[in-house]
Amino acid sequence: MDKIQCEILGLSSSPSTGGAYAILLKETQGNRRLPIIIGAFEAQAIALEIEGIKPPRPLTHDLIKQITDNLGAMVIEIVVDELRENTFYAKIILEVSGLTQEVDARPSDAIALAVRTDSPIYVANSVMEAAAFVPSDDAEAEGISTVIPDSEQSKKPITKEAKLAVLQNKLREAIDSEEYERAAKIRDDIKKLTSNN
Repeated sequence: MDKIQCEILGLSSSPSTGGAYAILLKETQGNRRLPIIIGAFEAQAIALEIEGIKPPRPLTHDLIKQITDNLGAMVIEIVVDELRENTFYAKIILEVSGLTQEVDARPSDAIALAVRTDSPIYVANSVMEAAAFVPSDDAEAEGISTVIPDSEQSKKPITKEAKLAVLQNKLREAIDSEEYERAAKIRDDIKKLTSNN
């Protein structure tokens, strides 16, 4: 399987998907981005580890890491390997007693484990071809340049889901910094984007 190494570019809430979150992966040797909708618990688990915040009791993904460590298993990599009917699928690749094992997983759980084990994140080339996007110059005009650097802009259009993810992130930042007028404008932009079918 052809696969592309990716890194986590960002994480944002997305009310348009019923309170779910979006994680944005970026290929390390290119400009494509892959947004994946994930649950609130998994988003929290990923965010806490990225920020270096240790909860008082281990979360499920911390427990899985402890179990694999205690059993002498090592997470080699995780691969988002399939997209079927708008649902992503992943595999956790483990090495156990010198043997390689694959475990089916949701991408969110696999990524939450990868950030805890410093394991590389890969996406199958077929999945990138089907669901990834390259940010456009329009992103800067919409105030998205703080998330997507200017040097990485290209001419392909940004997807609706990616715009929503970025706008949700900006909305959260505006509310956190008590910039309510800016937040209202961003909220209106989100409503316009979600009402355009």
